[in-house]
Amino acid sequence: MPQKPHKPTDALRKQAEQASGLGLPHDQICALIGISDETLRKYYGPELGIGKAKASAQIAKTLFNKAQSGDTTAMIWWTKAQMRWAETQRHETTGAEGGPIEIVARWQQSTPK
Repeated sequence: MPQKPHKPTDALRKQAEQASGLGLPHDQICALIGISDETLRKYYGPELGIGKAKASAQIAKTLFNKAQSGDTTAMIWWTKAQMRWAETQRHETTGAEGGPIEIVARWQQSTPK
């Protein structure tokens, strides 16, 4: 007996969008709705993208507001992630009085016993 074709509803679209925004993988969203991955992508593609985008926008807004209000951790994260600032350290090793390092390698051949 053939299965009935899937009919998306507003409630299912909202459920797919919210689940995507929460970071659920497609297989779990499929299980919630009761459809295959192919059907999920076919009928709910925009909702999957919008859900993730809305969630990311909300988190970014919260982080940005925290940074603006003086949260040092949020400010540091924002500058590194969004402004591409980075902490860099440079270590140099030199020889005597700042000169080059002298490397001496010696080989000793062992005699067979």
